[in-house]
Amino acid sequence: MRSLHQLGYLMGMLFVLAFGFASDQGCEAQQSTNVRFTVLKDDNNKPVRNASVILHPVGKDGKQSRGGFQLKTDNEGKTASEGLPYGLLRIQVLAPGFQTFGEDYDLNKPELDIQIRLKRPKEQLSVYEKPAAKPESAPPPTTPPAEPKPQ
Repeated sequence: MRSLHQLGYLMGMLFVLAFGFASDQGCEAQQSTNVRFTVLKDDNNKPVRNASVILHPVGKDGKQSRGGFQLKTDNEGKTASEGLPYGLLRIQVLAPGFQTFGEDYDLNKPELDIQIRLKRPKEQLSVYEKPAAKPESAPPPTTPPAEPKPQ
């Protein structure tokens, strides 16, 4: 019976400590930011419409946390998100016909404008394809046979 009372006391103390810690954390107003994204083509500065802008929170250890969400750009290549908490945010942008963009941003201001420039893919090399045949050049010049020396 005594161990049951001790267990109850211990559980009560843990609850008080946890509640006190949580209320201390709640007293601080969590800062948040409003982020506006503009996605442009790198080669001609035209907007990229319907691009996927994916936001992933990043933990203090630098690893991507679970969760996150996706936004889509409008016809002007713009999208936005409000009320994002301060801290590191990993931003990935995907659009057909462009290289995938990825970078971490430190959200530390109430308002933030981020411009992302997408590049076209570069030519890729493959070990499975034969290189294009090069045109053959003229055969190397031949030297005429040496004349016999008089003896």
